[in-house]
This record gives sequence, C-alpha cells and structure tokens, in this order.
Amino acid sequence: MPTTLITTPTFGRFSPEPWDILREAGEAVLACESGVLPADELLARVPEADALVVGLDAITPEVLAAAPRLKVIAKHGVGVDNIDLAAARERGIHVTFAPGSNSRAVAELAFALLLDTGRRITRTHTEVLAGGWPKHFGPELAGRTLAVIGFGRIGRLVAGFAQAFGMAVVAYDPFLPEAEFTERGVRSLDLPACLAEADFVSLHMPGGSGAPLLDRAALEAMKPGACLVNTARGDLVDEHALAELLHSGHVGAAALDAFDPEPLRADSPLRSAPNTVLTSHIGACSHEANRGMGVTVARDVVRVLRGEEPLHPVG
Repeated sequence: MPTTLITTPTFGRFSPEPWDILREAGEAVLACESGVLPADELLARVPEADALVVGLDAITPEVLAAAPRLKVIAKHGVGVDNIDLAAARERGIHVTFAPGSNSRAVAELAFALLLDTGRRITRTHTEVLAGGWPKHFGPELAGRTLAVIGFGRIGRLVAGFAQAFGMAVVAYDPFLPEAEFTERGVRSLDLPACLAEADFVSLHMPGGSGAPLLDRAALEAMKPGACLVNTARGDLVDEHALAELLHSGHVGAAALDAFDPEPLRADSPLRSAPNTVLTSHIGACSHEANRGMGVTVARDVVRVLRGEEPLHPVG
C-alpha cells in the first residue's frame, strides 16, 4: 500500500473530500499536525513516503536523498520556491501544485490589509483595548494610486478590487506583454516608477531570488508615507530596512502576511515597528481555498501513484 506523508496541518481542514480521495484510492495517510517540520523530523519521516504533500517545508536535496520511495511532491498551494525542483527532476520525482486555488483568498486578504493600513484599523483597535479612544485619520482610496508588483492571478484580482474603489492602478511584471495590462485599464511601469508613484504597494511576486526585491534603496524610493502590503513571500522585503523606515515615517504603514523565516522571529525588528500589521501567513486560509487546494493535490497524488501523469505539474 502506498503511503502519503502530509506535512501541512491545513490539508483538508474544512472539507473531508481531500482525505476521502486519498483513502478511497487505498493509500495510507500519515499526517503531521505541527506546521513546518524541523529538518531532522522531516528527514526521519520521509523514508516511508511514496507521496509528499507539503506547505512551506524546505524540500532540499538532503530530504530527497532520504526518500528512496518518493514519486511525487504535491505543493498544497501555489509557490514552489521551497522545493528544489532541479533535485526532484534528477530523481524522477513529479512536482505538482494547485494553481489558482487560493488566488481569491490571498487577493481578498491583501485588499483587507490595504484598507487596514490606510485607516489604521488594527492600531485603533489595540489602543481602544488599552483604554484609549483615538481618532486616527487616513486617506480615502478613491483617487489614490496602487502599485501591484507581480501581475499574475492574484495581482489582477487585487487590481480589480482597487479599481472598484476608484483607485488608479499601475503594475510591474517583467514577464508579461503590454496587452495584459492595457486590457485591464492598468499602466505598466518599471519597478522604480511604480514605487515612486504609488500611495499603496502590494507585492505578488515569487520569492527565492537570493536578494530582496524591496531592498533599502527600493524602500527609500517609495513615495514618502506610502503603505506596503506583502502577502507573497517574506524574502521579497528587507525587514530591517523596512522597520527603520517605518520608525522614520518614510514608509507610512506596512501589513505583512509573509516572513523569512517563518514563524516570525522573536527578535524581528518588525515586532516593534509602528503602524505595522503582522499576520501569520493566512492568505490561503479561506474555507473555499482550503478545499480547492486539498482536492487538487489529492487527485494528482492518486494519479501519479497509479502511474498516470499529473494534471497540474510544475513546469
């Protein structure tokens, strides 16, 4: 009987269907409940796995070398920067993902955080709980400019939400033709121009490049007082520079749902930075996205273990 090791604790949390797909296929299922596994625990558990369903665990060449039975790695989500794709290909291991399954969930969170940063909702809530009764002022969105950095599925949804609020939208994505922007009423600019023009910046690029996309120079190039939202990857932003610029007021506010590493370190300077909202990588945590991701990856795991090609391979 093939065995599927599930290391993400959110698999099938709000729907039995992903579990049913695996069990009806006659697979043994081993589930971890602790979130991202320590490297030594992951290494101890992968030797028995024919399939691996992962969230943010680092799937390194060392992990793959310890898993002689492994035939498929299924990402419970979209971003696969935590998986060494070259090492998997060398071993003939399929890598699959769940494209589009969490796009709306992440986009809705990004826009909620944008509203929060603008009107200081979390800050006001915290101060009311502490006995205060503050009156923090912030901008209305109509007439303001949003820069969408990364214009894939999620970025396009966020742009649409912004336009519905009366915002102008500019975008940066070096991998797309101009028509992808113009047909949606969005101006395509390079990154420095986006940062200089925007009142709000929302990140939707993949991570894993080795250097922050928004390093100190890029953050300093933002319009003074602009707000930053990151629901993508933590390594896109230099957190030390961001914290300093929040203290100085150059960055007006930041709302972050992704960090490097995760969980957020106890000594992170972001914990004490002003006008900051920090959430625990909950972008994909909608009921609908949870079901969709689980069903998609479960079906592909079953297909690969039956000797069939997956429906959603990572290219």
